[in-house]
Amino acid sequence: MSPPLVPTLCRLAVGVVRFLPAALDEFAASAGGASPPREVREVLLQCHLFCGFPRTIAAMDHLRTAGVALDGETNGEADREVSPGSPEAGAALFERIYGDGTPDVRAHLRGLDPALEAMVSAHAYGTVLTRGGLDAGARELLAVVMLAATGHDRQLASHVRGAVRCGALPADVHAALDAVEDLVEPARMARARDVARRFTREG
Repeated sequence: MSPPLVPTLCRLAVGVVRFLPAALDEFAASAGGASPPREVREVLLQCHLFCGFPRTIAAMDHLRTAGVALDGETNGEADREVSPGSPEAGAALFERIYGDGTPDVRAHLRGLDPALEAMVSAHAYGTVLTRGGLDAGARELLAVVMLAATGHDRQLASHVRGAVRCGALPADVHAALDAVEDLVEPARMARARDVARRFTREG
């Protein structure tokens, strides 16, 4: 993901997961009615992992009404250019993100419900997060801002570490949070910054 796109896509992601019409309109205005780059579609497809399908669909409907071209032949071409995920790639990405903690994370999910672990592995990692169009570091920065915005601090810590393990610099993590500061409740942002400081130090 090219550096100028990073703050724009982080703001878009938070606009979706919090369903902030003003942030979505801001993105639509910046797009100027043109077909967005494929990175935008990948952000939108990733968002449902953090806020569910209903909110993602509502946000996409809002963007389309605001003039963002989300359908048609352009997106068909984009799909042909983007490699699909796979179970093998998903398992490798899961281990890359969680490092030595991978067995514990899997055991925790399995302890909640074996079907949940299977869904997370097969869908979130094997289908969505390993699609082409965005590299793993960029996807983890998006995860960081979406988890910060929704107040899930435990998962945020994992994905702050995951972002660094996937090639993002600690400065990138802090810059991603800077980009969405005005879109996140102050108390949540303060907690997120504390998590980012603690877990980027660990690397």
